[in-house]
Amino acid sequence: MSQSWLASVLALIISSAAFPAIAQLPGADVDARPDPTVVCHVGIYRLEDGSWVDVAPLVSKGLRWRRLDGATAKMVQDGDGRWISTLGSTSRVEGPQPQLGSCDEARIVFEGKNGRRMTLDAKETTFMGQGGTRLNGRLILPPGDGPVPIMVEVHGSEGANALDFNAFQRVAPASGVGVFVYAKRGSGGSEGRYTQDFYVLAEDAAAAVLEARRLAGARAGRVGLHGASQGGWIAPLAASQTPVDFVTVAFGLAYGALSEDSDQVVLDLKAKGWGADVLEHARQITDVTSVFIASHGKAGFADLEAVRAKYRAEPWFADIKGEFTGFLLNTPNDQIIAMAPVLDLGTSWDYDPLPVLSRLDTPMLWIQAEDDIGAPPDATRQRLIDLAAQGRPVTLLEYPDTDHGIVRFETAPNGVRTSLGYAPGYFQAVLDWARSGRLNGDYGDGIVLTGDAP
Repeated sequence: MSQSWLASVLALIISSAAFPAIAQLPGADVDARPDPTVVCHVGIYRLEDGSWVDVAPLVSKGLRWRRLDGATAKMVQDGDGRWISTLGSTSRVEGPQPQLGSCDEARIVFEGKNGRRMTLDAKETTFMGQGGTRLNGRLILPPGDGPVPIMVEVHGSEGANALDFNAFQRVAPASGVGVFVYAKRGSGGSEGRYTQDFYVLAEDAAAAVLEARRLAGARAGRVGLHGASQGGWIAPLAASQTPVDFVTVAFGLAYGALSEDSDQVVLDLKAKGWGADVLEHARQITDVTSVFIASHGKAGFADLEAVRAKYRAEPWFADIKGEFTGFLLNTPNDQIIAMAPVLDLGTSWDYDPLPVLSRLDTPMLWIQAEDDIGAPPDATRQRLIDLAAQGRPVTLLEYPDTDHGIVRFETAPNGVRTSLGYAPGYFQAVLDWARSGRLNGDYGDGIVLTGDAP
């Protein structure tokens, strides 16, 4: 799930053998931990030519390296201790094959260039989020003693502890931009219960901004919010609660969580070749499932059963997926009822971001994936273009041929997409916006649709 519900609403019940199909959903990772056998290698390494390569932890076996140009691969060791890199998220041994030294050596060899792990200025902290909930955070600054821009990282729908798994906490400081990262409530030792309440999460993010400024002191230059996926709802909302110098949203949505599901259903059916008549029937179904979800399962069982009965025999019925509609159509009512006590994580189904975006004076950079099937971009694109036309400070950068995460992909014959790496220019755009609030050059294939083109 890309944004909100199924990824983490069901996280609390995945241990049940009754529901094996949802065991791998995103957000089911609140207790995730890095692979302990290789975590000693995690860090960012400065190469002889001045560039860097980041080595990040994985929950499963191995590591992942990233470069500023978007190149990335998973790393695992073979039986002889040699590191093998597989392109993007594929299983193909392809591209650079960096080699790490021992844990004590803190070195890497990347395409014939030696590199040493950088020492970053990191300060651990604890601060109070919404309702006095104690959250664990970390400020990481580039070397030096002068003012620097700082990005406060806002979570997506994942439950995994950002203190372990957020790569920008190394990538940005290695490029001259500070980062404040924190473990969302219910993860990484932070107090509270995991939640999908955008208002609560926005208050947590606003508190993180204040803590970042306090810890940075005289080194705090421009301070802003950087949110991805679900963070695209939360970062602007947080910016409406505390002054910030910029907001960056990556692969987020400018409309509500219910519309995300209905748009995904339409994309799924279009991809299977179904026409306008089927899409109209599908909208009737998503109207019903939206009412059910928005009531947190307290209303709509009769209507849900009615659409199942009406359309179950249709040849297109099995092609309905979406954020939650396909799940509801294909799960017996008694199982849904059994899940009900843990289905409600406070998701802000009623939240429409437009009023906040319409009033926000903070300069915003939105980065979209043109072919995003997790967060369909069409409605968001139009809303952002309209907001820019009304004088709102919105810059929209869109990457063609990319999916959720701003990743390039390949498509298998069965339609399954596999990431090949990030779009070139994506990381640089995020960093430049933090530095200056402007896009200052070419960013790969990215196209500026609103704001001042470089």
